Formats: sequence, C-alpha cells, structure tokens
Amino acid sequence: MSKFFNILIAILFISCQPKEEIKGPFFGNGIKNGWADQNSIVVWTRLTKNKEAFFEGHPFIEISSEKMKILSDNRDVEGIYNTQIPEGLSLKDMEGYCPGAPGEVQLHYFVKGHPELAVVRDWTAVNTNKDYTHQWKLDKLEAGKNYGVKIYTRPQKGGKISDSIFGQFLLPADQKTSKNVKFCIVSCHDYNRRDDLENGHKIYPSMSELKPDFYVHTGDIEYMDKPSPYAMTEELMRFKWNRLFSLPFQRSFYNDHTSYFMKDDHDVGYNDSYPGKDYGTVTFERGLEIFDEEQFPSYSKRYKTISWGKDLQIWIVEGRNYRTPNNMEDGPEKTIWGDDQKKWFYKTVENSDAIFKVLITSSPILGPDKENKNDNLSNEKYSYEQGEILDFIKNQKNLFIVNGDRHWQYVTHIDGTNLWEFGCGAGTDSHSLTGGWNRGDPQPEHKFLRLKGGFLSVYVSGGSNKPNIIFTHHDVEGKPVNEVSF
Repeated sequence: MSKFFNILIAILFISCQPKEEIKGPFFGNGIKNGWADQNSIVVWTRLTKNKEAFFEGHPFIEISSEKMKILSDNRDVEGIYNTQIPEGLSLKDMEGYCPGAPGEVQLHYFVKGHPELAVVRDWTAVNTNKDYTHQWKLDKLEAGKNYGVKIYTRPQKGGKISDSIFGQFLLPADQKTSKNVKFCIVSCHDYNRRDDLENGHKIYPSMSELKPDFYVHTGDIEYMDKPSPYAMTEELMRFKWNRLFSLPFQRSFYNDHTSYFMKDDHDVGYNDSYPGKDYGTVTFERGLEIFDEEQFPSYSKRYKTISWGKDLQIWIVEGRNYRTPNNMEDGPEKTIWGDDQKKWFYKTVENSDAIFKVLITSSPILGPDKENKNDNLSNEKYSYEQGEILDFIKNQKNLFIVNGDRHWQYVTHIDGTNLWEFGCGAGTDSHSLTGGWNRGDPQPEHKFLRLKGGFLSVYVSGGSNKPNIIFTHHDVEGKPVNEVSF
C-alpha cells in the first residue's frame, strides 16, 4: 500500500504543478487554398494571438442605415467607432474579435499516403502589413493527386513550435483523363445571418457530406455594408473577415477542400460598388486589394479556366476589378468584364475540347432580376454587353451559366435556345428573406424558382459513351430540391 500511496502522491504533485502556458501564435483562421489547376495551387494562412475568436465579447450597437451613410460620406472615423461600440469599450472587447500575431510559419506538403516524401518550405515570417497572413504558390505538383498539408508556427524570433494545422486539397485530373467530378457552388452569406450561431453556416457540413472534388464561392462572402459593425475602415473590414473565418464550420471545410474564391460588391465595400464609389475611409481600389492580395489566395488576373479532366472545364470570371462605373450610359464602352477578359473568354471557350463547359459568374447574365437593379449583365443598363456575351454563348455547345449574387434559387432557360442559367441562391434561409425575389410569380423563363437558401451541386459522370451533367439545388441541410440533367 505504501508503494501505491507514494505513486499516487507523485501523480497528484505533478498534476498540481503549473503548466507552461503556450502563448502562440496560433492558426485561429485555419487554411484556405485557391486557384488550383493540374500542377499548382496557392495556400493561405493567418497567425492569430489566440486559438479562437472572442465570441463571448459584447455585441455592437446597430445604427440606422441613414446614420451609416452620413458617417461614410463624411469619413468620420471617430463617429464610425463611437456610434457602434459601447462607451468604455474598444474593438478588442467586441464579439468575434480575433487579433493577428507576428510569427513564423513552415509549410510541409506531400501526396497523401507518402508523408515521408514531404516537401518542406523554409521558415518565413508572416506579413504584419497584410493582417499577419502568408501565402505559398506551390507548383510542379501531380495532376489528379490528393495532397496533405501541414503548417507549423513559432514566435517570430524562433523558439518552440506553438501550433500546427493539417489540411488537404485535390488537384484536377489531366485533360486526357475521363472521370466523375462533383463540385458545389455557394453565394451570399455573412456572420450575422449564420444559421448555426455557435458553428457557422449549415451549408458547409451539408456540402462535406457530398464529398465534392472542389468548391466555388461566387462572392458576397461577407457584407461590409451591413451592421454589427458597418466596416467603413480597413480595421473593421479585417475584423469582419477574421470573425467569419474563425467559425468552426467554415474553418473545417476550407482546411479540407479545394476551393475557388470569387468576390462581389459587398466584399469590397458598399452595395453595387464600382470605381469611384468608396465606402467610408476605404476606397474601392483598396477594398479590391484587401480581398485579392490579403484575405484570400492571390492570383493576379482574378479570372481563370480550369479543366477538371477530359469531360469538364470551368471558367471563373471577375466582375469587379475590370468594370466601368455603373452610372455610365449603356453602350460599347460600358463593361463589367473588360475587353481583355472577354477576349480571353471567347478564345479559351473556342479552343476547348471539354464535353461540358460551365461558366461561373458572381452575378447573373440571363436573370431575370429584381426590378430597379442596375448592377449586373441581366439588367437593362448593361444590355449591350449582355447581348454581346449571350450571342457568343448561343453558338457554343453544352456551355452552361452558374451564378451567385441573387438571394433565391432558380433555373432559367430561354425557350428555343441553348441558354441555361442556374442561380445557386443565398447560403441561409434568413438571407433569402432580405433582398430576395420581389416580382411575385415566376416568370415564363423560370424552370425552377425557390425563395429559400442552400447551395448548388454539379455532377459530371465521365468515362462512358454517354457522359452527362446534373445540376442539383439543395436546401441548407443538403436535401435536393430540384434537379436538371443533360
């Protein structure tokens, strides 16, 4: 008994000793990847002071949209903070605060199943001028392979490893390989309208259950011009990005799936943003930079075409960087895509041998849209460029449009043509209630219309004499609510 008693005392003594506190940095915002093709991908991460965001913080004061517009127009920095943060508190006290931290990161990547062959990148400091983020461009990768990623961090001046994180991604198969491919498309969600208050948005575990090969977010990932807080400074924009990507559902999904991130107006500032339309102290151009070069994997052109094997090729197009002001008179000079992007699109589509082609846009081309909208190609004020692009698509075989931006799910087909458009809808049911379809009954061109949230999946079955493509709308729980196949 005395020997047992001595062992017990020793265990109790050790357990009562103060444990060395790990001070970070940590990976509170996880990993994102982007712009994958057969041989390359961009991997992104951010270092944080704490393991998780401070979700127990104080709520923001919600001010009126009229007050917001006055503060924005006057660039009243003091008012922007004082009217939204309770007296005596600062941003660090607010719900979702997730501060960055300096430090170094080291990347290991390898074909899954062969960690012994991992490529190891040198330790490098995160960029404190870009919200404590770092990105790696990985190239000379193997088409069609699933890769594992492990990232370590330590304090900036060296020292012990304080945290690590694991992720993975799948690369597209080469253009000679015929195989089945599944991907998911999402649009329009934000922190305030999440449908699982503790974890984030239900669409993410729902999509994970489908085991997609890749995923596309078409934009309006977070709304800078919605309250709690209105993000009229760079600091508040970063606050909202960091809060959103601290949510467990988002973080878990992005760590494990090949992703393509697009942007739309709310991501960079104010509704229907364009050159010259700034938001508070953040210029339109600066909003683009924060999205393109800091908060998401970077790619200079922001548009790209990728073949996912022999049977499927996708086109991701950019709708903000190259547009002219919305208030220009319609005509040949008014554009959303810009001349270079349009020429690239026409050329690469004409050179494509893919059986199925999917154009993915941040906003609709066919529509129909709500009344009094003038920001996208389905609207009257952009009818010239719409006609130009649709005239080209009409002459293509098996080219389908998939879009985000609209807060309702729909399928539009123009009878007598090969024009089809699939709107993926907003990411939550509550989001679909704001800014949703307001024209009553479905229009004649609607083959499907649903005024709730969810996502769209696309499945291409290859490797047979009769390949087909299936577009399926899902509710937020993943249940199919509509299906169209070709």
